[in-house]
Amino acid sequence: MNIAGYLDAEIISADSRQIYRELTIGTAKPSEVDLRMVRHHFINEKTTGEPFTAGDFAEAANARILDIHNRKKYAIVAGGSTLYLEGLIKGFGDLPPGDQEIRSRLTAELALTGGEKLFERLRRLDPIQAATLDPTKTRRLIRSLEIMEITGKTVTSLQEYRRTPAFDYRIVGLSMPRPILYERINTRVDRMITSGLVEEAEYLYKNYYSLLRTERNSALKTVGYQELFDFFENKTDFDRAVTLIKQHTRNYAKRQLTFFKNRLNVTWVDAFEEHATPDLLRAACCRELAAS
Repeated sequence: MNIAGYLDAEIISADSRQIYRELTIGTAKPSEVDLRMVRHHFINEKTTGEPFTAGDFAEAANARILDIHNRKKYAIVAGGSTLYLEGLIKGFGDLPPGDQEIRSRLTAELALTGGEKLFERLRRLDPIQAATLDPTKTRRLIRSLEIMEITGKTVTSLQEYRRTPAFDYRIVGLSMPRPILYERINTRVDRMITSGLVEEAEYLYKNYYSLLRTERNSALKTVGYQELFDFFENKTDFDRAVTLIKQHTRNYAKRQLTFFKNRLNVTWVDAFEEHATPDLLRAACCRELAAS
């Protein structure tokens, strides 16, 4: 927000969940004040259940960034959905269309044995792709294994031959010691609970229950909601659900850091509160902009 104000920029949200109107507290959306101060894209633009893929995002985001540039402004891409970021920054490789027979077989195997066994198979065959997933990311897990069966090649090897992206990006990330990061995650979860996360999850559970039983839309299979859905179904108690939200969020943050360090060329900036001044962040961005 500070850099956007300094550069008179618009923000492209690369968060795959913030685009849904009904998912607010659990996705840590920008506040209404922030949304009024700086124009954001891909926030509150879809209803839960509407399909929106990483490919859709890359195509739409490229068009909007071009429009922003044509209006002589900067675009700042912010967010952490790794597939969205990689597709936008690097472009997508030419992956094969789906094979319904293979997908049905893998889906049946998932239902029979669970995500752990499929995940272990992917980790054995394509560890780099597996490092961006976990056993709960069942749609991408099945798609990755499906691609390998169709082509005989790993997703990682196929992605080496990518279509040229539309823009040249400068990537800046904020770093902090892992214990501080994890403590902030725990505090944020507590703040979400007091802000009404349980009530938001209950609304989603009651109004979009059918989507939870399908693979058509993964928005509700999100950390912060899924654990509370299990609580509503008496699969766990409330305290355990909150503990799992914190644990799963920390796990997700660890996977993000692995992705950023292994798959993107990031300029890291120390994010300690006493050091991460607005001037420092501006300077980091301006150095990157000057390099272009």
